[in-house]
Amino acid sequence: MNTIVIAADRLRQGLEEALGRTGASAESVAAARRAMMHASLLGVDSHGARLVAHYCQVLASGRVNPTPTLSVRRTGPSTAMVDGDNGLGHLVAYRAVEVAVDLARESGIGAVGATRSSHFGAAGAYARVIAEAGLVGFATTNSDSVVALFGGATPFHGTNPLAFAAPVGAGRPWLLDMATSSIPLNRVLLYRSLGSDLPEGVAADAAGQPTREAEAATMLLPLGGPGFGFKGAALAGVATLFAALLTGSTLDPDFIPMVGTADMSTPRGMGHFVLALDPDRFGGRDAFAAGIGAYLAMLRASPAADGSAPVLAPGDREWAVEAERLANGIPLDPDTAAFLGFG
Repeated sequence: MNTIVIAADRLRQGLEEALGRTGASAESVAAARRAMMHASLLGVDSHGARLVAHYCQVLASGRVNPTPTLSVRRTGPSTAMVDGDNGLGHLVAYRAVEVAVDLARESGIGAVGATRSSHFGAAGAYARVIAEAGLVGFATTNSDSVVALFGGATPFHGTNPLAFAAPVGAGRPWLLDMATSSIPLNRVLLYRSLGSDLPEGVAADAAGQPTREAEAATMLLPLGGPGFGFKGAALAGVATLFAALLTGSTLDPDFIPMVGTADMSTPRGMGHFVLALDPDRFGGRDAFAAGIGAYLAMLRASPAADGSAPVLAPGDREWAVEAERLANGIPLDPDTAAFLGFG
């Protein structure tokens, strides 16, 4: 693929400078940079640095408030709501995580909804922080309709990610971050930028027919493929249940599209949901640590079907990619590299 490799520190600085030029608050810039670097370092390129141009656009156009005043409303012993004041979703979600962690340390469980937010990038960025605090985490959001239902011919759900993470002693967290669509929409946009064909069975054209042409793709297909897409379609509804219905936020079909619309000034009213669980309040932290250690050891020791490739736990590939990219740099698509001034 036609990419330009940039050192992590240089990319981090470039993101900060680009976002800073929009007049966004320092904490907004820091949160967006943190979330994008999480994605770019772990190989989730569709949700990493390539989104910086979009975020700069919505900050400048009025869709996103560059200097929001977030507020937190405690609703119960272990629950709360965060009002994002239409700020960057990264800032809103990280604030929700902070509140959830505090609640879990106090009550054992921290469940936090967020409203009046915007696109927050990779859901795993937030579940990861919960795990790094020694807790079990979950993060989700819903988004605008770009994914067909199983057997459907028009978009209905968003890509609606579900992310889970858990602490693993002195090791890196167990981390699962998955879209409920076949692939994220931003991956289609990335493939367009790179001029590459899509994999089979992940997207459809305006007539609802599967296509590998990134330029012709107008909707995604649900996770599970032609025979089992009902699973992905149902899981997308789980994200809507937590992020929109519980929080009183926007339903997937009611969203202003993230891209491809003339209206870049009206806030989209996104909702998020995060959950933190303290192992001490269940079977105990020692039992959890021993259990997840044994579980992962058995999983990784399981023989591979081809007899050579190792079996991986969720997060293993991502942490390996992070180590490689920290050492050798992060690949950027040409459009993003040009936007950030990297030649």
